Amino acid sequence: MNNLIHQKANLVKAVITDIDGVLTDGGIILDDQGMEYKRFQVKDGQIIRYLKRSLILTVAISGRDVSVSKKRCEQMGFNFHFHGVRDKLARIKDWIAQQGLSMKECAYIGDDLIDLELLSQVGFSAAPSDALSYVKENVDYTTVAKGGEGAFRELADLILSAKGILPGLVNEIKNGQLKEG
Repeated sequence: MNNLIHQKANLVKAVITDIDGVLTDGGIILDDQGMEYKRFQVKDGQIIRYLKRSLILTVAISGRDVSVSKKRCEQMGFNFHFHGVRDKLARIKDWIAQQGLSMKECAYIGDDLIDLELLSQVGFSAAPSDALSYVKENVDYTTVAKGGEGAFRELADLILSAKGILPGLVNEIKNGQLKEG
């Protein structure tokens, strides 16, 4: 990990993620009754409890307001999740003020036009490898993983690693000192 990325990741106190295109592959399946289905990566949800245990807030934000995304955010255990947000930067600035944080202490991962303004304001910005090229050109870090294939997990692991937390966490779990669940 390059030194600047490491420094930015080490300052993170909140990890914010877009939903469609980051936690999912961006695809939507609709049945004949209009019921919406999405595919989420379990590995993304698995790391949330460890971010929270490390006192890193977790936030999901989406321009779309659909029940399947809300339900998955609740299952994953996000500290906060916001849906149907057209101005992501304004919503996150309000939330940051309520939390007593600064933009510099936040990481955000997004993949599309609606994410660019927020990506340009946070302390550490990221995009999945399959994000639009003009999004990837404007972030600090591009994941190896595609959206819906562990991009959020990769970013979370990078942050925990930069803070020196990940190796100890792995050892605790491996040695049975920290039980899953």
